[in-house]
This record gives sequence, C-alpha cells and structure tokens, in this order.
Amino acid sequence: MPKFAANLSTMFTELEAPQRFRAARDVGFDTVEYLRPYSHPVAEVKRWLDDAGLRMILLNTSPGDPDKGERGLAALPGREADFRKAFDQALDYATGLGAGMIHVMAGLVPEGVRPETCEEVFVANLKSVAKIAKAKGVRLLLEPLNTQDVPGYLHTRSAHTRRIIEAAGSDNVFMQYDLYHMQVMEGNLAEGLRRNWDVIGHIQFSSVPGRNEPQHGEVNLPFMFDVIDSLGYKGWIGCEYGPKTTTLEGLVWGKPYGIGPR
Repeated sequence: MPKFAANLSTMFTELEAPQRFRAARDVGFDTVEYLRPYSHPVAEVKRWLDDAGLRMILLNTSPGDPDKGERGLAALPGREADFRKAFDQALDYATGLGAGMIHVMAGLVPEGVRPETCEEVFVANLKSVAKIAKAKGVRLLLEPLNTQDVPGYLHTRSAHTRRIIEAAGSDNVFMQYDLYHMQVMEGNLAEGLRRNWDVIGHIQFSSVPGRNEPQHGEVNLPFMFDVIDSLGYKGWIGCEYGPKTTTLEGLVWGKPYGIGPR
C-alpha cells in the first residue's frame, strides 16, 4: 500500500504552523513535508515534530527574495555565494529535523542570460554540494516545474531534469516527480514514471487543474497511486495540494489508505 506524507506548507493552512503537526497526526499521517521552515528556529520545529510523533522527510532550499519573484538560486550566474548560503541553511535544517531530502530550487532564467549558461551554473553548484549532503545522509532532489505556474523556470520537463542529474555525476542527486507538474507538461504519467524510475527519488501529487485533492480534476490519481505501488516504490508520496474547502473535509480520498478524521 502506498505511504503518504502530509505537506504542511499547503495542507492545514487554516491552522497556525505549530498546530498543523498535531492535526496531521490526528488524521493518520506519520510523515510530513514542510517546504520552508526557515522563519522558525530548528529547535522549535523539532519540538513540534516530536510532540506530534511525526517524521519530517523533505524541505526546499530557500527560493530567494520573494519581493523579486525569485524561485530558487542554484542556477543563477553570479549568485553562487547566495546559493551556498541558502544550501547550508537547508542542510542545517534537514539534519536538525531528520529530513532526508532537500529539493534544490534552480530558479528562473534571468533576462538576457542563455539557459545553457544557467544550466552550467546549476550543474557546478550541484557538484559542489552533492558529496556534502551525502555525508550527512541527505539526498538532493531536482523538480521540473511547469511553465504555466512557473514561467521561466530552468528545467520544466523530465528529460531536461534527467540531463542535469546525469551531468552532475553524483549518486546523490535524484528527480522529484510531481504528478501535477508532469501532467501539465507531458501527460502519460504512468509511462513517465516508468521511463524515469531509475532517477526518481521522491513523488508528489495534486489534482489538475486546481492543485487540490485527488477526487478533483482530470487525472485518476488513485490509479496512479496503484501504479506507483506496483513499481515497488518504498518512499512516501507527498500530498502537495491545497484543499478546496478545509483540509478535513477534503480528506475523503484518504479512507482506503487509513487517512482521515477519526
């Protein structure tokens, strides 16, 4: 049976951050993602996890300056020092919270800069940190993001992400395959999973369109969960969706998997 991790950056947002952890546990989750914990000290977030009896598996590197619309720093020429600062912060949080994966956000291709130049910077930055992360027991993830929600992002298709992973030349860099982004960009999700299975390190989902629960949208997500299970996936599927109403009302999808209001 597939295992699911609540994404506390998108779910339970009707609650303040500390309450989201207990709320996730109360409906049957034992694992969570929390993408940007950086406004809270590590010790505080660790206490929330421990008090709720939860395991945290994933966070993102800081996207950069939100006022400038930045969506990551790892591929930006001239920002290598900023990336390294953001990465070191993410690694400190990951190790302090027991999270075994960091999504390394590439960023938007700056105006007037060739995408190939950004890709070279991205690969060089990955090479500089992959061994450091591996020594700490933390995997690095690269996620192709769709061009509708994140126009200008460096890598938006699975083949491009695979090319970057191969260029990085590390056994500690993997693809984060989000069914939402990949449905928008490529469709044919079952085949996409099979084609990229050897480099996939983590999976997320939400409905298309809307980024809501599995019972909405055009994709048969329960079928996809069965496909993932049949492929022998041992990790968690991240619930990176925003509820249409409240989180609890939307959890009817989770009943077959032991998730939902008690």
